[in-house]
Amino acid sequence: MIWNDEFETLPREALESLQLKRLRNALERVCATVPFYKESFRRTGVTPEMLKSLDDLRRFPFTLKQDMRDNYPYGLFAV
Repeated sequence: MIWNDEFETLPREALESLQLKRLRNALERVCATVPFYKESFRRTGVTPEMLKSLDDLRRFPFTLKQDMRDNYPYGLFAV
């Protein structure tokens, strides 16, 4: 059963373009509002604008369990 025909039947290229757009928006938002991510991106030498394809995602740092522990309870809030 398809819930949303428009998005669930997108061609691969359109789906990847939509994913890239939404991912870039999320990266821009956390970089602007969450000090942890701003510092993490700075240390790694990446910016949200550097995400040009989904393959570029591998250059961005992972958030590890220890990062969650170190920033508990409010250090990763974005809003």
